[in-house]
Amino acid sequence: MLKTFPFRRAGALALALACLLAGRVRAVEVSASAAVLMDMDSGRVLYERNAGARMLIASTTKILTALVAIRDGNLSDTVKVSREAAYTEGSSMYLKEGEELTLETLLYGLLLCSGNDAAVAVAEHVGGSVEGFVERMNETALELGMEDSSFANPNGLDDEEHYSTAYDMALLARAAMGNETLVRIASTRTATIGGRTMTNHNKLLRYMDGCLGLKTGYTRAAGRTLVSCAERNGQRLIAVTLQDGNDWADHQSLYDYGFSAYPAKRMAQLGHKVAEEAGIPLIAADSFAWPLAQGEALETSVKLERDLTGPLRAGTRVGKAVFSLNGKEVGRVGLLIGSDISPPPGEEAASSGSWKPEVETAMTVLRKYR
Repeated sequence: MLKTFPFRRAGALALALACLLAGRVRAVEVSASAAVLMDMDSGRVLYERNAGARMLIASTTKILTALVAIRDGNLSDTVKVSREAAYTEGSSMYLKEGEELTLETLLYGLLLCSGNDAAVAVAEHVGGSVEGFVERMNETALELGMEDSSFANPNGLDDEEHYSTAYDMALLARAAMGNETLVRIASTRTATIGGRTMTNHNKLLRYMDGCLGLKTGYTRAAGRTLVSCAERNGQRLIAVTLQDGNDWADHQSLYDYGFSAYPAKRMAQLGHKVAEEAGIPLIAADSFAWPLAQGEALETSVKLERDLTGPLRAGTRVGKAVFSLNGKEVGRVGLLIGSDISPPPGEEAASSGSWKPEVETAMTVLRKYR
């Protein structure tokens, strides 16, 4: 551990403890020095322990390496392995100097084999140099809101300028899980490419139904680190543990706790009615769900931004639905009218040249959002 500071988002822990004391959910304990359990879609922290402590993160660094490489690089590019990459210390996919592989193959070696050599080869190719790539890593971390992180290399080897927090790594995992290519690679158990058979170090993929990846890590100084994501009943949670000698069991316990104590409540579904005003159905322009503990409930308020006076076509945006928990807004979705609104009585004649109710148009809009 490098240094610690107060965690600014402690409300979730207080709420969880209150629920535990009330006997509503089963307690969760972890061996990690720092941990976070986060709902992926909402970003709500469901459990935390020293979540803001700056610590060494070992090879979980490679989640960011892969994300930057996928965003900035071309998977089909051919990469020639340098001497520096081939002779990188630590875990390896056993690259040879002068060998040529696609960037995509290197990413499999990065995320499955945890290849430090792959990390250097990726960085040199995508960033022009390791230093240039690390600069992009730090820029990307800031873009993701990882305010308490610093990266000094693409592989996670110990360095006093290389650290993150359990909370920041959960933010990184949210971004990574939104990248289809990264998820496809990180969720692969075994891959044979170009004569190499690579097996994923993440045993949760085999131990636990619903695990979607992400990345393991270990150095003597950092201890065991693990970032993972799992899905049940359409809800995705992210777990992060740092310096944890019992991480496989801890992640399973965290997921059992999170999915049972904070099931996601769907408040709006894309294309479905959220409310009704003056007999006009108001349709959600997006979906929204929020994880709720027992005894919690979201309040919904409809805020119209224009009068529901015709002529208006189905699909016209007319306002928003705002969802609040304990008086604090947690989300919103746009509202569309679900059927045509004709002109007021007496105005039909004036409007007849330009206005005709179009049932087919209304139905097309509804089909679009289903």
